[in-house]
Amino acid sequence: MAMMLRSLARPLERCLGLRAGGDGLMWHTDLKPHASGDYSIAVVQANKNLEDQSQVFTSPLGTYVGVYDGHGGPEASRFVNKHLFLFLHKFATEQGGLSADVIKKAFNATEEEFLHLVKQSLPVRPQIASVGSCCLVGAISNDVLYVANLGDSRAVLGKRVSEDKKNKVVAERLSTDHNVGVEEVRKEVEALHPDDSHVVVYTRGVWRIKGIIQVSRSIGDVYLKKPDFYRDPIFQRFGNPVPLKRPVITAEPSILIRKLKPQDLFLIFASDGLWEQLSDETAVDIVFRNPRAGIAKRLVSAALREVAKKREMRYGDIKKIEKGIRRHFHDDITVIVIYLDQHRGSSHNIVKHNAMGCTTAPIDIYSYNADEGYGGDLLQTVS
Repeated sequence: MAMMLRSLARPLERCLGLRAGGDGLMWHTDLKPHASGDYSIAVVQANKNLEDQSQVFTSPLGTYVGVYDGHGGPEASRFVNKHLFLFLHKFATEQGGLSADVIKKAFNATEEEFLHLVKQSLPVRPQIASVGSCCLVGAISNDVLYVANLGDSRAVLGKRVSEDKKNKVVAERLSTDHNVGVEEVRKEVEALHPDDSHVVVYTRGVWRIKGIIQVSRSIGDVYLKKPDFYRDPIFQRFGNPVPLKRPVITAEPSILIRKLKPQDLFLIFASDGLWEQLSDETAVDIVFRNPRAGIAKRLVSAALREVAKKREMRYGDIKKIEKGIRRHFHDDITVIVIYLDQHRGSSHNIVKHNAMGCTTAPIDIYSYNADEGYGGDLLQTVS
């Protein structure tokens, strides 16, 4: 009887969406190789429609990472997920390699293409003008790291330092949070709009641009970038019109370029759903002290345990809350951990990956876990 029950358990779990450790809203890939190490991905869904999208592209020449945290709907983050890497490849090929200029052109082209989609879709879906996405991209090529971002997803480096003759690992933030909750960002936005005393206001417990949005840079959010949308009769009737004299948010990415060093151990790329629960230092410590396999899932689980602790709930009870309602407890969370081995001459580094591949998280975790036929893990290997 016990054996029969066990044999029935997995099909039942699939039917109920209770996979990935009993949480039907979590998806993860434990560990895969990239050109200079390993990587791990995990996503947990909170919104009715998953607004986080993410991907890792690997090749012998480099590794590309993308985390796209949407807001107002999933359309912008899904669009970025389909188009940004293609533009990066196009411009890098044309200019003979990766550079800050290539990255800026790729971000701008993605923004312009999404604007084109919005204009086309406006008559049938005017709300698309108020859909946007944060955008965090990392690229490793020839031992050089590029990090570009819009919004408040974050990239954090774990690096080894010597202190009092002891080795320890510390966190170094590599990206800039474009969120008006940060005083420096708030002052930057206010300085660009000296004639608008209400460009940033404190409402519903946080600072927001025009009382609406916390991030100051994004892909999309066309209604906050294009004053002419305010005057469009369709958008005025069905959208969320905001009177503008000039754009109040931009799509200009912050870009960091640095040579990787032997003491650089790993990178954590994550949407703000993780950083709302864990500090940079805590996340780095978790990665450093635990095995590689499943490390991204471990970070997501640590964040969910913090959610449970704040709400005085059991962790298991958080996992039972359905999508949509779960957004009242935490945001969608995406985590990608990239281990850096090759440039350190590490024992981990046996050139383990000489193929091209792409792993893309499912566009909706609930649907993926309820239907195993959904192609969420799109790893393609080319000999």
